[in-house]
Amino acid sequence: MINPLFDNLFGAHVENDDPFLYLLNGQTITYKKFLSLSGKIANVFFDLGLKPGDCVAIQVQKSPEMLNIYSACAQAGLVFLPLNPSYTVDELEYFIENSKARLIICDEANKKPLEYIVRNLGILIETLNGDASGSIIDKSIAQSDNFETVRRSKNDLAALLYTSGTTGKPKGAMLTQSNLLSNGSTLMNEWQFTNKDVLLHALPLFHTHGLFVATNVILSAGGSMVFLPKFDLDHIIQNLQKSTSIMGVPTFYTRLLSDSRFTKELVQHMRLFISGSAPLLSETHVQFENRTGHRILERYGMTETNMNTSNPYIGERRAGTVGRPLPGVELKITDPETGKEKLTDEIGQIEVRGPNVFKGYWRMPEKQKTNYVKMAFLLLVTWVKLIRTGIFIL
Repeated sequence: MINPLFDNLFGAHVENDDPFLYLLNGQTITYKKFLSLSGKIANVFFDLGLKPGDCVAIQVQKSPEMLNIYSACAQAGLVFLPLNPSYTVDELEYFIENSKARLIICDEANKKPLEYIVRNLGILIETLNGDASGSIIDKSIAQSDNFETVRRSKNDLAALLYTSGTTGKPKGAMLTQSNLLSNGSTLMNEWQFTNKDVLLHALPLFHTHGLFVATNVILSAGGSMVFLPKFDLDHIIQNLQKSTSIMGVPTFYTRLLSDSRFTKELVQHMRLFISGSAPLLSETHVQFENRTGHRILERYGMTETNMNTSNPYIGERRAGTVGRPLPGVELKITDPETGKEKLTDEIGQIEVRGPNVFKGYWRMPEKQKTNYVKMAFLLLVTWVKLIRTGIFIL
């Protein structure tokens, strides 16, 4: 393949007239229409002088066009860096400078405050608003939607995602094409997504859950998404009947349980409820099953690895656990001091390796040693308890 990430996730759908995104305003965007705009934006990037391997930082509100930027970056061989819209200008300066971004795409309202950073760093700035307006869209209008996909390899950098920085400055996790493709394909198969699925998407797009889990799984399967700007209880309930699945965080489910409109009848057609990004309380799991007859599927991952473990699609889903290692992912529990593997029911830390494990931290090679990234193992500073029977992780 010329470009594994683009060819597998996007290029396969260039002539696909099936729905990709159902929007809140009633509009439907087909795969073909979506990729037409992506091609135009890729041509804009070329005209701006961006070269393969350059980084594009984007800090905007969730919109279909933000996904177009992701697709265009993949096609043009650029590194996609989504940033939290709540970051202040001062915080943004660190991310833009550290990432060596060549272009920042922001909301029009934030352009002026960012201009001094842009001038100081000598980078480009374009705008994209939540209503699909902005300079990047204006420049795409006159462009052809035919863009010659840039040749890239599976080991090339595809995205940068910055960690929260709880133990120092945020670190840029380098995710390759292979990292993203392997996880998307594995999750699609494990969770049995097909082109018949309609995912209710209410997650943000600036972190791995909403972007590289939810979106990549649907792209891999050729399914569609009910694409909501954010979690809104009324909008969720109104759109559940149009959906077959939802990926959310625990608060999604506690808020649904608090509403009397959320009934077994409302979701009897649903296939799958998935939870992640934070621990799901056992009582929430039990309450949800009692209310709906569905058992939430909980999984575990992190920025540096995407998903590592999952409760099974078919089989026992244990409340309060995050399941077994995914196919192709090796996982063990070790003592943080000695590195020795722990026994049953002992508390320790996770070591994991597999095609999902990131390439390293951007411009921070010393952090590889600090975080024990060695022999392809990533040491996760997460304390867990291992139940050997079934290899479920608490």
